[in-house]
Amino acid sequence: MTTAYIGLGSNLGDREKSIQNAVKMLAETESIEIVRVSDLIETAPLGQANQPKYLNAVAEIETTFSAEDLHNKLADIEVSLGREKKEKWAPRIIDLDLLLFGADIINHPGLTVPHPQMHLRSFVLKGLCQLNPELLHPVIKEPMSELATRLGGSDFVPDPNLPQLVSIAGIIGVGKTTLAEKLSKLLGCKLLLEAYDTNPFMPDVYAGKKELALDSQLYFLTTRIEQLNHNILARGRIAVSDYIFDKELIYARRLLSDRQLILYEKTYPPFAVQIVSPVVVIYLQDSAQSCLERIYRRNRPYEQKIELQFLEALDSDYQQLFKDWKTCPLIRVSMSEFGCTKDADLQHLANQIKCYVADSSVIARSVATKQSKT
Repeated sequence: MTTAYIGLGSNLGDREKSIQNAVKMLAETESIEIVRVSDLIETAPLGQANQPKYLNAVAEIETTFSAEDLHNKLADIEVSLGREKKEKWAPRIIDLDLLLFGADIINHPGLTVPHPQMHLRSFVLKGLCQLNPELLHPVIKEPMSELATRLGGSDFVPDPNLPQLVSIAGIIGVGKTTLAEKLSKLLGCKLLLEAYDTNPFMPDVYAGKKELALDSQLYFLTTRIEQLNHNILARGRIAVSDYIFDKELIYARRLLSDRQLILYEKTYPPFAVQIVSPVVVIYLQDSAQSCLERIYRRNRPYEQKIELQFLEALDSDYQQLFKDWKTCPLIRVSMSEFGCTKDADLQHLANQIKCYVADSSVIARSVATKQSKT
């Protein structure tokens, strides 16, 4: 017997009745035993927004079917309940997806397991968490509870037509640049580093010349456009940055005077709309004291006057920024547990990132799976 998980959804007709009927037909199948079913969750539709909301649930089953036979059985049940062949994202009476089949990883032309986008769907992960929160994703190698936390209650659809920006965030000294450099090599992608060394104003700002703080912030703002502009980054290609654009307002509000901030906040919006949004953020977390010790060790002259209180304030600002983060999936990394010099840790993180960027081949397999079922 293999433990498998089935995603159920409906947004036409009597939605709850359709899901109940699908569960009943699964239970009546000789080679399937229903273990338990999650609560129903109502969600907004993905893709085509002008359609009814979905009811969704997840069923845990035990089966003697192979993955392929189970997949075919799900398609048969969909047809029996009146599902018609329609375009992707169209409304449907019933939708049955094979999410997981034991710990198997399957990449056949008509079947991809685990479901290639289940880790981007909060409504799927909520159901799985209710059934088995510590269940490991066979590819990402993280529990469902962690994958759900990364989404913040949102659902995301990968778009290979957009630049695939991976942004690394965290306070000064946490290790962003080191990690960005190593990840860019592992992923074979473009590396975008903050223009610290070329900013002519920053040493004076850290030395206490507050009248130059606005110049420094505007310098950084213009370099962001040179690096993160929609016209600069290639569509469908991964790039790793050692900063997140959203931090600009954090530093501006910490470093600028009231008059400078008023001018900066008028300048900021036209720049912000030109910036590519990240598809995933890696948020590095460590104590302010540990970060200060790293700052002293790397011995950049203009950083040696940074005080613990300033780092603690930045840490609070970052925590507030990511408290209700909805832009993209957010992977939190504790630097007390993660090693930038450990190949296993780096490879594990790189493998996870590959699951969050838009991979046209994965999306094509997903579409093929749905088409074969319809």
